[in-house]
Amino acid sequence: MEFRIGQGYDVHRLEHGLPMVLGGVRVEGDTGFVAHSDGDVAIHALCDALLGALALGDIGHLFPDTSEEFAGIDSRILLSRVMRLVRSQGWELGNADITIALQAPRIAPYVARMRESLASVMGVEPSRVSVKATTTEKLGFVGRKEGCEVWAVVLVRREKSACGEI
Repeated sequence: MEFRIGQGYDVHRLEHGLPMVLGGVRVEGDTGFVAHSDGDVAIHALCDALLGALALGDIGHLFPDTSEEFAGIDSRILLSRVMRLVRSQGWELGNADITIALQAPRIAPYVARMRESLASVMGVEPSRVSVKATTTEKLGFVGRKEGCEVWAVVLVRREKSACGEI
């Protein structure tokens, strides 16, 4: 087996009156993400981790925020396209670990649904997807409720016979 690790990071500003979608799940609250797409910062970080593992650039390269095609797009569609690209090169997700830093609203009640949503889009069992929530103890832009940041790490794998000599 051949293995690769990818790391992704994304951040979005919060604004009152906008919807909040995280990990493919609508989160109830007073604020949502300012973004060209639906602003799902968790999926964006996950896409970057997957792309990074294979040295394929980043989400902005594949889905530019200057393109009307991606205006308001459901980020689950972007994740699905990234997974097709990953699989087209013979790779499969080993696991994903996602950490969401958000002061409010509390997202612990949504974590199980996020894991299920992400796993469904990626075509893996939920046990391969970890989603963790934290605050920043009221420090920085996250603590001031100005934004959300997410880190994602993935392990991808493929059979040596699927890739030949590198």
